[in-house]
Amino acid sequence: MKCLIQRVSEASVDVDSVCVGSIGRGLLVFVGVEPTDTAASLTRMAERLLGYRVFADADGRMNLSVADVKGELLLVSQFTLAADTRKGTRPGFQTAAPPKLAASLFEQFVNGVKQRHKPVATGQFGANMQVSLVNDGPVTFLLEV
Repeated sequence: MKCLIQRVSEASVDVDSVCVGSIGRGLLVFVGVEPTDTAASLTRMAERLLGYRVFADADGRMNLSVADVKGELLLVSQFTLAADTRKGTRPGFQTAAPPKLAASLFEQFVNGVKQRHKPVATGQFGANMQVSLVNDGPVTFLLEV
């Protein structure tokens, strides 16, 4: 599982010109699900995501998590994040989970995060989404489990 996290001051996802999810200060999280992901990897990623320290403390150091600052989360499924890009000029998607499995694992991940943190917004699995964001920093990290 891979999560590309971006610290944002705001972010939103539109599908067919309709906003399906939006947040203020927090993390925009692009989620790439792989076929080897398990309940244990989903739980571990949720823990890492909520505990990853990317927000500034009183001294200006990245020492606070999204949970610490009571930030918001926007989780967006992105199968291209799991692509194999190691060679050639075209990505390979055999490293991404098939759609049915990915949908189930993404839903489980979202539910697991929602049990630990509020508020959580999402995009729409499998849809053509337009994502808007104001990256705060910019701050972007790739988390893998």
